Amino acid sequence: MSALDERTNWAGNYSYRAKKLHRPSTVQQLQEIIAQASKVRVLGSRHSFNGIADSDELITLAQLPHDVTVDRLAATVSLSAGVTYGQLAEALKPEGVALHNLASLPHISVAGAVSSGSHGSGDTNGNLATAVASVEIVTSSGEIVRVARGDADFEGFVVGLGALGAVTRLSLDVESGYHIRQRVFEGLAWDSLFEHFDEITAYGYSVSLFTDWGATVDQVWVKSRVTDGPEHVPTDLFGAVAATVTRHPILGLDPVNCTAQLGRTGLWSDRLPHFRVGFTPSSGKELQSEYLVPRRHGIAAIESVRALADRLRPLLQVSEIRTVAADHLWMSPQYGRDTIGIHFTWKPDQDAVERALIDVEAALAPLEGRPHWGKVFLAGADATAPLYERQSDFVRLIGRLDSRAAFRNPWLEGHVLGRA
Repeated sequence: MSALDERTNWAGNYSYRAKKLHRPSTVQQLQEIIAQASKVRVLGSRHSFNGIADSDELITLAQLPHDVTVDRLAATVSLSAGVTYGQLAEALKPEGVALHNLASLPHISVAGAVSSGSHGSGDTNGNLATAVASVEIVTSSGEIVRVARGDADFEGFVVGLGALGAVTRLSLDVESGYHIRQRVFEGLAWDSLFEHFDEITAYGYSVSLFTDWGATVDQVWVKSRVTDGPEHVPTDLFGAVAATVTRHPILGLDPVNCTAQLGRTGLWSDRLPHFRVGFTPSSGKELQSEYLVPRRHGIAAIESVRALADRLRPLLQVSEIRTVAADHLWMSPQYGRDTIGIHFTWKPDQDAVERALIDVEAALAPLEGRPHWGKVFLAGADATAPLYERQSDFVRLIGRLDSRAAFRNPWLEGHVLGRA
C-alpha cells in the first residue's frame, strides 16, 4: 500500500481523490484488500477522462504477473487484467495469432478498454469487448467469480464499468495472424461522403474519417486486409486523393508517432492502431469525448455536428468518425444497434469543452447518442438509462455482486445508476 503517487489521469484533467493506492502482487492479496476496503476501485492505464475509476481507495494490478497463454484448441488467449494491448500484441506475434481489432491507441489496458466499451473501427467489427470469451472478477466479498460466453448474465459482466468487481483475468477470441495495408486519402467533399457513405466505410476492413468540420473531410484512413490477389493501388476515393506522404490525424503534427501508411504491408498489430507503441499517442495534450449514434441516424448526426462547426472549431484538435457493429453486451454503446461514432479530440480546456458539450449533447440527444463511458460527457443517469434496454438488469446484477456497494462511486451513481 502507498500514498497515491500519481494523482491525475493521463490527460491531467482529473485528479483522483483517493488517499491510498494498493499494489497487490497476488490475487490472494487482491481478495484481502477488496474484502477489507469500504470503498474501492481498480485503476487501469489512467486513460479515462472522467471519474469512472475513482474511489476512497484504489488498486493497481500492475504488480500481478503479466502472463499470456494461447489455447489453440479453443482459439482463445488468456491474460491477466493489467496487460495492455501493446503488450498483448507482442506476446501474440510469436504465436502467429491475432485479435479481430484494436483501438486507435495500443497503450490502454485490455481490462479497462473492455470494461468501458472501447472500440476500433469497421462495419463488421464489434467493439473490443465482443472478443471476450470469459471474464474473472473479485467481488466485494473477496470471492472469485468466473463467467464464460453462454453463462447466465455473461453479457452483463463484460462491459462492467468497474461496478461488479475487480477484473483479474480475461480470455479473448483469437484468429490466425493477418497483415494490413494502410492508406490515407485527403480532401473528401461532404457531398461525396453523404452520397457514398456506405461504400466509403466498407472500403477497408477498418475505416476512419478525420475532420475539423471545415470545408471537407480532411483525411480518410483505410486499413485493408492483405489478400492473395494482386495489390490494387487506388489514387482516388470518391474525389479524395491518395496521400503521397505519411500523415498525422491532427493536421500539422509530426507523423513520426503514427503507424506506417502509403500501402506498406504490416502485421495487424502494427497497422490497426493509429499510433505506434512506445510513441506519444494522439497529441499527448488533449481531452476526449465521443458519442455513438445508431447507424440509421449517422448522416443526420454528422450534419448536426457540422452545424456547430463555428462553435466547436476553436476548441477542437480533430474529430474522428468510425463505424462499429452491433452487439448484445448490456452496457455496450453498441448494444442492439450498428453505430456511428463521432469522436472529439479537444484542446485541454475542461471548462470550455464542457460548455461546448451542452450544444453537442443537445444536438445528438434526439438521435439517441450514447456517450463513451470513459470520456468527457455531461449526461446524467436520467438521460443515459433510457438509452440502454438492459440498464435495470445491470443494476440488479450490481446489487447481487456488490451488495455492500464497495465499488460504487459518485460518477457511477450520477451517470449510470441514478436513484436505482
